[in-house]
Amino acid sequence: MVNLEGKIAVVTGANSGMGMAAVKALADMGAKVLMLCRSEKRGNEALGKLLEVAERKLELILCDLRDYESIRKYADFIEEKYGKVDILINNAGFIALDHQFTKEGIESQFGINHVGHFLLNMKLLPFMPEGGRIVNVASGAHKTGKIHFTDINLTKGFNVVKAYSQSKLANVLFTRELARRLEPKKITVNCCHPGAVATNMGVNRETGFGKTITGMLKPFFQTPEQGASTAIFLATDDSVADITGEYFYKCKIAKSSKASKDMKLAEKLFAFTEDLVGEKYSF
Repeated sequence: MVNLEGKIAVVTGANSGMGMAAVKALADMGAKVLMLCRSEKRGNEALGKLLEVAERKLELILCDLRDYESIRKYADFIEEKYGKVDILINNAGFIALDHQFTKEGIESQFGINHVGHFLLNMKLLPFMPEGGRIVNVASGAHKTGKIHFTDINLTKGFNVVKAYSQSKLANVLFTRELARRLEPKKITVNCCHPGAVATNMGVNRETGFGKTITGMLKPFFQTPEQGASTAIFLATDDSVADITGEYFYKCKIAKSSKASKDMKLAEKLFAFTEDLVGEKYSF
């Protein structure tokens, strides 16, 4: 097993599913894992479960990826308390059938899955040492995605597939462009498709909508541990220590869409997102 003693790892969406599985794996390798969660209740429940059977080095951090102020506050906390982040797994994913918006007025799937993680990455990068690893959990859904620059909120025709695939294409493009910019710093950035995983993403927590369908399909899905395996591999395995800017599936480099390999598009998205968060970044 890889020894991560002395390493600081951050996992977003850490209170359930693949995020919780990633926290468990990294902590069991010896890392101090900061569990980034939006809900205090669900975060504490997950923390309690993870500490029931093993003595793990964990800390729950409450941060809302829909809120720039919350993200910046979290980054400041990291700087003050830890001063570094060795591993960052951007796992949190959001999907919704209705047209929702972040605090800043961005369509929520694009706003959380891409923009929130973009800002988090940019704020944590100054504390990431050489050899650091960033892993973005993307999806095969990126293959049908298109970045609607002139209507990023999809006001002229919202549907869940269009919104989700846009956000997942953004994940892959962001991976490519950030990897290019960080290569001189010896920080790797890769993304992965986890496969079909039995999680609560897409289930309305208030109404329970989607829970029955998820339950029916569960026997055909991977477990969260199986789904998280490629992200954990990218975050820890020596064989990928020098690989960056790639899209993985089942721990191997996989085919991605033509659009996801368009570096001019990736650069355009990066600059577009800088405008959304109101900051420019140099490396």
